[in-house]
This record gives sequence, structure tokens and C-alpha cells, in this order.
Amino acid sequence: MESLSKISGMLETARDLTLEAAQSAGSASRSFRRDAGKNISSAQIKKLLDSRNDRDILEGLRKVISMMYRSQPCLPFFSSVVKNVASPNIEIKKLVYIYLLHHAEAEPDLALLSINTIQKSLTDQNPQVRAMALKVMSGIRVPVISQIVSLAIKRGCADMSPYVRKAAALAIPKCYRLDPNTLPQLIESLSVLFGDKQYYVIGAAIAALMDVCPERIDLVHGHYRGLIRKLVDMDEWSQLATLRLMTTYARKCFPQRTTKVKKGGSKRFYGDEDEGVEDGEEILLLDPDLELLLNACKPLLQSRNSAVIVAVARCYYYLGTPEYIDAAVGPLTSLLRSPEDIQHIALYNIATMCLACPELFVKYATHFLIRITDPPYIWRLKLEILTIIFPYCGPHMNGVILSELEHFSRGSDRDLVRESVRAIGRCTQSDSRASTRCLRLLLNQISSSDGTLAAESLTVIRHLIQQDPSSHTKTVIRLAKNLDTATNPQARASIIWLVGEFAGVGGENNIAADVLRILAKGFSDESEAAKLQIVLLAAKVYAHYLNRTQAATNVPKTATPEAPVINIGDDGGFSELDLDDRQFGQKEEPTPQVDTIPLLWNYVLLLARYDTSYDLRDRTRLYKALLAVSTSTQLASLILLAPKPVPHTPSPSEWRKDFTLGSASLVVAEDGGLAGLSGYEPLPDWVKEGFEPDRSLRDERTLKTEYTGRRDIPAADRLDSAIREGGKGAHGQGSSWNSTGDAPSGSKAKTLDDWLAEGGSGDEDEDEDEDEEEEEPDEETSEEEESEESDNDADEHDNLVRQ
Repeated sequence: MESLSKISGMLETARDLTLEAAQSAGSASRSFRRDAGKNISSAQIKKLLDSRNDRDILEGLRKVISMMYRSQPCLPFFSSVVKNVASPNIEIKKLVYIYLLHHAEAEPDLALLSINTIQKSLTDQNPQVRAMALKVMSGIRVPVISQIVSLAIKRGCADMSPYVRKAAALAIPKCYRLDPNTLPQLIESLSVLFGDKQYYVIGAAIAALMDVCPERIDLVHGHYRGLIRKLVDMDEWSQLATLRLMTTYARKCFPQRTTKVKKGGSKRFYGDEDEGVEDGEEILLLDPDLELLLNACKPLLQSRNSAVIVAVARCYYYLGTPEYIDAAVGPLTSLLRSPEDIQHIALYNIATMCLACPELFVKYATHFLIRITDPPYIWRLKLEILTIIFPYCGPHMNGVILSELEHFSRGSDRDLVRESVRAIGRCTQSDSRASTRCLRLLLNQISSSDGTLAAESLTVIRHLIQQDPSSHTKTVIRLAKNLDTATNPQARASIIWLVGEFAGVGGENNIAADVLRILAKGFSDESEAAKLQIVLLAAKVYAHYLNRTQAATNVPKTATPEAPVINIGDDGGFSELDLDDRQFGQKEEPTPQVDTIPLLWNYVLLLARYDTSYDLRDRTRLYKALLAVSTSTQLASLILLAPKPVPHTPSPSEWRKDFTLGSASLVVAEDGGLAGLSGYEPLPDWVKEGFEPDRSLRDERTLKTEYTGRRDIPAADRLDSAIREGGKGAHGQGSSWNSTGDAPSGSKAKTLDDWLAEGGSGDEDEDEDEDEEEEEPDEETSEEEESEESDNDADEHDNLVRQ
């Protein structure tokens, strides 16, 4: 027993040593190969490629492919690689095919040598090898083989393997780019592929149709309903191509019909009821086939692919009713939880949809509030969407939105501050109910030390005042008092412009002349933008003075209230304009008034005459020439005092709304111009009623006839039919075999010996079979007539499809 235990212990020790040695040897060989692969020479690679050992050839091909993806020269190995295309090893074939696809265009003559071998692979028993051969043959960009590729595609369309048929569909665009003259043959192949029962083959065929001939929607008529049923089972890329095709197909084949329905209420007598229908609400009527498409798209809203959700939203937006659009709003908004690049695309599409139907996004308003981590291209679109839906929100949500905008307008990011203030202005412009709060909020920001915030706030205030000038006279006085503290050139220019616009309110009891007098003292210290507005203010004040003087000479003289004089010393400023409690036109203590406006006008002209700015001097000469003749001020009033249009600040997405949802031009339209990017095509208009294709073309019975007449009969079906024919020959016409070829119940099943015996006696029964055939000419004639009728039906269907 002890000897046995010793022997077993020695064997275990030897086993452990053997395993350790094998592991060390394997690691050493791997490290040697790794080190050798780094410095391997071209001669060694060629030696590996010319070897007869598959392992060495595979190693050499891997070296070449790695060099190819590192952008190292690999053309010297072309002949050595191509000669391995006939290898039966599928791994070697794959690598050779990859090399051919990259370098066949550089060496077309040598690439043609491998075409015969690749053609032989089209008849291989392995469907993966056949599909690979078809992919490579279509990917070799040598125009000489275009006809060969076309024939290979035609053969692949009739292959029994759906994997090969899908490869044939994907090869159609490549063949078309190689030689556009092969389009008729490719369209025939597409018509065959559209009748396929496999959804992944159909998806590839649709993608090929959209790439080669998107205008040939006649190929879709007979397969429309079948394509809709297969839509859910397709992969994401096929779903995108199908939805894009169906959106165009629906616009060209389904006219847009509407009807009017009564909004409600009790029925009236006689003609009153008809009038109520005519004045009712107009709704869309959907075609049954169009409704089939829209209902089939609903499950796709739960897709994991964001592009599919956007494509369904586009389909509903351009084809469906508001109910369908509402169903797509939620899944589209849920994309804001995705990565930033997906959020960016989704927000562009949401902004475009908001311009058409903003009320649908109100319940998702909190999803568009800005996060501190949002990049600029995200929060800009969120601010835009918030301002679009602002008028449709309730008071609580309006308060939340304005609080958010107020918070970000006081931030440190200048771009965010500017956009927040502009967003407040757009909110006020779209909803006048919030104008008071927005104006109060903006007036509090005028005295801010941030010049950018003050300038943007004043620009928005100017737009708000222009919308209702009569109710903002006190606001202008308050702005004028801020000229002492405002330092930003654009802010000061905006205030001076507003004072000039109100220079005619109140007649002589206006503060514009006093503001001009104070500004003239520091004219030389102002910026060029402020100087331009000071000269414009002086011209407006003088024009109003001339108009009043001319009116006084033409009208009988009456007692008029005199303008108050505000005592401002040399060091006085705008803060002493205590006019908040005094309305324009009210009378104060009478004081002798001297016409100082002409003197002030001449003083400003002298100041501008010696300024260094060419633009300022030119404008001053223009105003001086307009107001030179005091008795003729019509032209000056027309130019200087004309009413200004109310400014309207559109949403930044207004000019992008004509681009199709989901298109690249919608996102990068700024680089592509007004027409979009190169290759962009807008959706076609709805077909007019009466010009749409016949609805019977979409009847599925046509599809079934074509499929049964053209499909390849599997081997199992052929074997079953042979068994049936053999059973009829053995048992005669009186035999009661069923339609599946099985023996009837109660009969004894045949054994292998019985079948062999029947095969041996087949020669003896040939004469009897011939006699039976002669006795039954009528049955053969009827079968031939049925086959001719089926052929005629198939020809008629082909003609319909081509039309």
C-alpha cells in the first residue's frame, strides 16, 4: 500500500511540473511572437503568405490587415494575398476579402484575376460564403465587372438563404454607383426582393430603393400592407428607411381629405342645422391604408433607438392628426434623458414642433428647465422652447419660468445672461399679461455693474415701450435718470434714443430738451454710439420746435402753458430730474422762457463738426441740410419723426421650421444656407384628390399571386411532390392519399424494401404508364390550360407593377 501511495504522489508531482512547463512555454512563445510581430520584415510576411500551412497564412494576413489599419503601405503584398482567395478556410477568405475591398481600386488588373474564384464561391454550399462573395464582388470598384455584378445580384435574389438575399439587396446601390446603366436590371431585382417574406430582406431592399430610385413608388403598391406588417420586426436601420419611404409614399398616394363637424349644442330647425355644420370644426379624414401605417408605428415609440423615435414623430407630424402627434410628444421629450448629442438633435426637432403645436408640450415644461451642467448648445434651445410655450402655460408655470430666467440673468456667464434677458423679452412679447412683471424685473437690472446685462435689459425695455408708448412715459423718465450711472455705450445709446422718441409727447413740457442740454456738456467724453444718438436727439427736438413754431404762426395766438424750468447747476446731473410726480403738460410756476432750442441745436452742430468720426460728421451735415429751411419741415418730419414699427423678435427656430423633421439640414442649416445641405429634398405636397393611384393596386391578392408564381420551390416540397406522384403511379387514381402525401388511415405504411421493389419494377410499368397517359389526354390538356392561365395572370401582374 505504501508503494502505491508513493507512486501516486510521484505521478501528481510530475503532472504539476508538466503543467507548469507547458504554461511557461506558452507564455514564452506568445511573448516571442509579440516581440517578433513588432519588427517583422516584409520578406517574412511574404513568406508567411506563400506558406502551405493555413496557420502561417492566417498569421501573415493578420499582419497585413493590422498594417493596413495603421495606414502603412500594403500594396506590395497584393499578389501574395490575392492568390489565397481560393483557400477553403473561411477565416482566410474573410481576411482576403477585406484586403481586396481596400486595394482593388489601386490594382484593378490584379483584382480581376480573383473574379473567377469569387464567382465560384457564389455556388458554395455555405450561405455565409455566398453572401461574402457577393459583398466583395459588389465592393470591388472596377467598372469592367458591372454586368457580372448585376448577374450575381440577380442570382442572389433567388437564393434559398435569406442571408444571401439580404446581401444581394445591399449590393444593389454599390452596383448602381459602379455603372448607372444597370438600373433596369437592378429594378427587376428590387421587384423580386419586395415580394420576399423575410423582414430583414425587405428592410435592405427598401434601403436600396431609397438610394437608387426613390421616385419609383410604383414598386411599393402591391407590397404596401405587407411592408407595414413587417415594420415592427425590422432592425432599426430598416425601420428608418421604411418610415422615410412611407412618409413620401403617403404624401404622393393619399389625398388630404377634411370634413366639418358640429362643435356641439342642441339641434336647430331646418336650415339652421346645416348652417351649424358649415361653421363647425374642420377635421382630417384618414385613408384606411394611411391609418394602418400610423397605427403600425405606435409600438416603435418604445424603441431603444432615438432615431426611430424621431422618425415616428416626423411621420405623425406630417401625416397624422393632432391625436397622433400628441402620442409622439412624450417619447420625444423622454430623449432629454439621453446623452448630450442625442439631446441636441431631439431639442431641434422639439423646437420645430413647438412652433406648430406648442400646447402639446405644456405638460412637459419642467423637462426644459436649465440644468447647471447643460452646455450652451443645450440651454439655448431649452430657453427657446420655454419662451414658445410660455403663453400656453398656467400662472404657476409662468411664474416658475420667469423665476428661472431671472436667476440665470444674474449669473456670471455673459452668453447665458444675454439669452436669458432676450428670453424675458420674448415672453413679454408673446403674453402681455406678464409685461408688468417682466418690465419691473428688467428695470431693476439697469443699474447692474454688468454692462452686458444692462445693455440687453435696455434693448428689451425699448422693445416693450414701443409696443405701448402711451403708457410708458414715466418709464422713460426713470430711464433718463439712469444716464448718470449707465456706463455701457449701447445702454446709454438706447436710453437717448427712447428720450428722442418721446420728444413730441407733451409739447413744450417735455424733458427731451433738458436731457439734451445735460448731454451736450459731456459730448466729447461720450462714445461714438452715444454721440450719434445725441445728434439724432438734437435733430428731433429741433424738428418738433419748428413744427410747433410753424403751427403757432398759422393758428390764432392763444394762451399756452409755459414749460417749467429746472434749475441745474454746472455740476447738476440727470438725478435731479424729479419728474416722477409730474405729468407731461401740467402747469407749474410761470417763469420767463427763452427759446434756447435753436441755440442748443447750433451748439450740438458745432460740437459734431469738429469730431474725429467721419460717420458722425456726415450725419450731422445731413440733419443740418434737412432742417436748414425753418418754413419747410415736411421732409425732415417724414424722415426723423415717422412712426416706428413695433419690433417683433421672432424665435430663432422660425427660419428653420420649413426643414423636414429628422433631417440634417434642420440641425446644421446655418452651414447649408436657406436651401439646406447638399442633397436635401423637402417632402412632396399632398396629392390632389382625383390624381391619386388606384386603391386596388395595394390589394394583397396581387402580392400572393406574384409570390407563388415566382418563388423558388424548396427541396422538401419537391420531395413531397415526387412522393405524391409516385403514390399515384403505384395506386392508381382510385387511391385515397391525402394532400400532404401521407398514407390514409387504415393502410399499411410502406417499408424501405417496398420502395426499392417499386423502383426495380419501374421499368416494367413504363408501358402501362404510357397507356394511362394516352387514356387521359383531357386531364393533361386541362392542366396545361391551368398553367397557361397562371402564366397570363403573372404577366398581367408584372405589367401592373411596371406601370
